[in-house]
Amino acid sequence: MYSSNSRQNGFRDLPRSPNGLPIFSSSIHEKKLRHAKATSWTVSIFLPIPGLRRHLRLVVPNLSLLYQFIFSQFSRRRGTLVLLFACVSIIFTVYAVAQRFGQRRSSGGSIFTAESSTLVFGRENLQKIWQWEIESGHYPSSRDIPKAIGLTVPPLNPALHPRKVAKIPSRYRPPGAAISETVGHGPKRVYLDIQARAPNVAYPPRPVPGSVADLDIIMTFCDYSTAKFVRDCLEVLRIGGGLDNGARLRRGNVDDWRYIYLEDQLVEKPVIPVTAQAAFDPIIRPSTSIDPNAGLPKKPWTEWELPLQLPPPLEHRPYHTLPSTCDPDNPRLFHMFWTGPFTDKPYLALSSFLFTQNLRLHLHEDDPDTAVCRPQFWLWINPGPAAAVPNPNALHDMFEQLKSSPWASPFLHPRFKDVIKFKMWNTTEQLDGVPELKDEWRGLKDKLFNSGGHIIPVHQDDASGSDSTTSSGDSGTATVKGDEDEMLKRQGSKSADSYDRLSVILSDMARFVLCHRFGGVYLDADTIFLRDWEELWGWKGAFAYRWSRLEKYNTAVLRMNKGSALGSFLFRTALKNGLDFHPMTVSKYTKDAHLEGLLLRLPDALFDSAWLNTESFQRDRPPQPYFTEFGDFFDTPPQNSAAPQALGFEGFFRGAYSYHFHNFWWKPFDPTRNFPDLGPQFAEGERIARLKNEPSLNATHTAQETTEKVTDDKRDLDWATVLKRTFEAYIRGERPNMYGEWLQW
Repeated sequence: MYSSNSRQNGFRDLPRSPNGLPIFSSSIHEKKLRHAKATSWTVSIFLPIPGLRRHLRLVVPNLSLLYQFIFSQFSRRRGTLVLLFACVSIIFTVYAVAQRFGQRRSSGGSIFTAESSTLVFGRENLQKIWQWEIESGHYPSSRDIPKAIGLTVPPLNPALHPRKVAKIPSRYRPPGAAISETVGHGPKRVYLDIQARAPNVAYPPRPVPGSVADLDIIMTFCDYSTAKFVRDCLEVLRIGGGLDNGARLRRGNVDDWRYIYLEDQLVEKPVIPVTAQAAFDPIIRPSTSIDPNAGLPKKPWTEWELPLQLPPPLEHRPYHTLPSTCDPDNPRLFHMFWTGPFTDKPYLALSSFLFTQNLRLHLHEDDPDTAVCRPQFWLWINPGPAAAVPNPNALHDMFEQLKSSPWASPFLHPRFKDVIKFKMWNTTEQLDGVPELKDEWRGLKDKLFNSGGHIIPVHQDDASGSDSTTSSGDSGTATVKGDEDEMLKRQGSKSADSYDRLSVILSDMARFVLCHRFGGVYLDADTIFLRDWEELWGWKGAFAYRWSRLEKYNTAVLRMNKGSALGSFLFRTALKNGLDFHPMTVSKYTKDAHLEGLLLRLPDALFDSAWLNTESFQRDRPPQPYFTEFGDFFDTPPQNSAAPQALGFEGFFRGAYSYHFHNFWWKPFDPTRNFPDLGPQFAEGERIARLKNEPSLNATHTAQETTEKVTDDKRDLDWATVLKRTFEAYIRGERPNMYGEWLQW
């Protein structure tokens, strides 16, 4: 009789002998293990991808080898426990990693969200989009076209000056080989040396009307992907734009930093031989035996979009050929979206607009400068909660509320009527105005609030049979089942705990709608202008800016052309992807379609100079000012609090075009003077705001009768306060704007 620890052959079931050598149950077993072929610890399995003729390769552990290894080292019982423990550890590790990344995600979705392709356009449509944008002058760049687009002949580029391109002779190129360059036949460029000239060196000169920013040069000096510092980028922007007021501390040649140019004389369009005209078709049309969309991963369970019907390309017209720098195909419109009571946030955005842009307010309104194109600021107001539409009297009610608001009423002054316009937002009207959406968006009206794949459901009771939500009262409220979600009724963000998430999601969509319908630039309401945008208007392409360290878009600044092919692509793609316009999702749209070059991702140094520092990047060489978090703008740390008053507006990210302070809607810019301080002309609004902040103030006193002492003010002023008071001093007529121009009433 054998013991329980013995096998039938009489040997004990032990993995190793007392001297450490392995013990085998038989010689045959030992030979098999010693002479077995080496086996990989991993194996590959292939899973079919729905909708594609491809398989997904997954590398997984080789369970057979793992099983043999464990049971050769341990007894059967211990081996089973070890294998079970290993499996449980792997599961918990994967779960912990997924949870951690899910919490740190920036877009509101987990790291596994939107991994599948979003592409719904085939190669021929993508080629049409590239061709249309290039021929319309929307690609004044020498950057390459992705070879995946499949163009076989370089397109003619009317916005790019002629340049030498290294070409491979056709006899050495394989038939149908894709190309990546364009052939420039646009005007020659004259790069400007912009600087203040004596004796007018106290303020920088205005940009030359019709000048253009060469964003290729800016990318060379500012692109974070190539390890460029925000500090160095701002220096190039500052000196190349003449914002150093002639204080040339750099003694070397800075010609390479000139990034602003004028288009000079026209260049004749290259003559294409008659024999080659038939071949001058950049669109690949392969034979039926070849898949024309090979290599393009289509969105699963979705059909390719039908051929795009695009209008004729626009004619690229240099500014010197126009009677003024106003181009009808390139309107200079700034758009901003606002929901809820008018506060100091849009107030400061509008004030900075007056302080920086070339509005010609230093000239009498009866004698304007007709050669200059004045930009306009369109402030779009959603009069109710994001999930509601206004009542029939909403437009009248909106202007009555603006007139009674001390923060809004100054901008209704007739002096600003040609440059600031308040407009009412209506979701149904706006979506019906987009040709690519108007016939289909109603099928998704219950999923309009989609952010990064996360949908906030809004159940609407539309008894009237209309296409929008019903409304009640002055502002309108959506009928929500159970009325359980207070978030649906919010109008504006009053604190960090009562964030108006729906309005933010609605604004994600609104910016694309407004730019596609009207053209121009969209800016988030937490944005402050820091310089004239003349040369950015001159660059006719589309752009947004980088999401900090990530190669994604942040559409807090978005430039798009009216009715463009790029816009058609974005709306049709969004329609097939749940009308999701979150910037992370838009980044995937353009990446999947190889269209990132048509929506240029500019460095955030131009519009959001503090972002990298707030995420602990580039802190060894930070820009001025040095913010370690966005709250430093409102509450400047004591060790840095001498800078705002000593340096003023000129010391705040000098060179950047704007500053994005990232929300903080509930933080006042100027806590000790939380009211519009615009002088006697707007004294009534100031008095109303003062009474709201200081109930003990006698209601019969005017603002001028209120005795103030400098000792009552905060000793160290924060950056937000300094900027607000600077803009207000200009409107009061106590100082000129940043270019030395005095406001003429």
